[in-house]
Amino acid sequence: MPRPERPTAVYGALIANFLIAISKFGAAFVTGSSAMIAEGIHSTVDTGNELLLLLGLSRSRRPPDARHPFGYGKELYFWGLIVAVVLFGVGGGMSVYEGILHLLHPAAITDPFWNYLVLGIAFVAEGASLVIALHKLFSMRRDGSFLERMQRSKDPSVFIVVAEDTAALAGVVVAFLGVYLGHRLDNPYFDGAASVVIGLIMAGVAAFLVYESRGLLLGESADPELVADIEELAAADAGVRQVFSPLTMHFGPKDVLLNIELEFQPSLSAEEVAATIDRLEAAIRERHPQVRRIFIEAEALRRAGAKG
Repeated sequence: MPRPERPTAVYGALIANFLIAISKFGAAFVTGSSAMIAEGIHSTVDTGNELLLLLGLSRSRRPPDARHPFGYGKELYFWGLIVAVVLFGVGGGMSVYEGILHLLHPAAITDPFWNYLVLGIAFVAEGASLVIALHKLFSMRRDGSFLERMQRSKDPSVFIVVAEDTAALAGVVVAFLGVYLGHRLDNPYFDGAASVVIGLIMAGVAAFLVYESRGLLLGESADPELVADIEELAAADAGVRQVFSPLTMHFGPKDVLLNIELEFQPSLSAEEVAATIDRLEAAIRERHPQVRRIFIEAEALRRAGAKG
């Protein structure tokens, strides 16, 4: 089994969000900005989410046992779902609530200097974290647009961090506009409205993550390109007469189960069928090392057994 990669995207986001959360709450305390409170909540929730992802990564790497013969890879998908729920319920809910309170009881920002300074630092830090996560996302062997890569990614430690960092950058921009317009126009309602918008951004990203995590927990198949390549690989073998549609399922980002039904050439002996199966398994694992478990059904043999 290959050595697991270090989740650099998660570590980068964890450090950035922790430091930014402290600075945002500090600026909110000094200036009384509602948008900065929402941003502080945002970064705090993101920090907790990175810790949950690290927990999921650690638990997903446990070896198979009698109760879980296929391993614990889906633990990562479970904790990814929890991250989305926390982002929606805690982050989005608290930010919207804070914004509504500020709209009902508006208070002017005393001095926006610290807000601008912290938001500028946050923009740089969140941008650096996003660059690390995007590099990881685009280094994966798949084509397509940004959204297509996000939807097809099987690694929550990558696509969740990308989604969170994108939302964080959007939140920083909204907070800046809320603080600037509120102070410039002497209208505190812009500050409260910015907090509500930040909460809605978090809720929207959380809804996307819930959808993606749900699909992986239910047993999402491997990429169509991988399935088609395996089908072509099997069909090209001289001992195979017909290939039926392969069935795949992800147990982890790099842990795919494959069940494939083959009809072998009728002239093959039992020893030659066994040799063909071994040859195909070796070829599939060499080209696609993420396919960890391979189950091959011999259609000709199965039918022969049924007739007998």
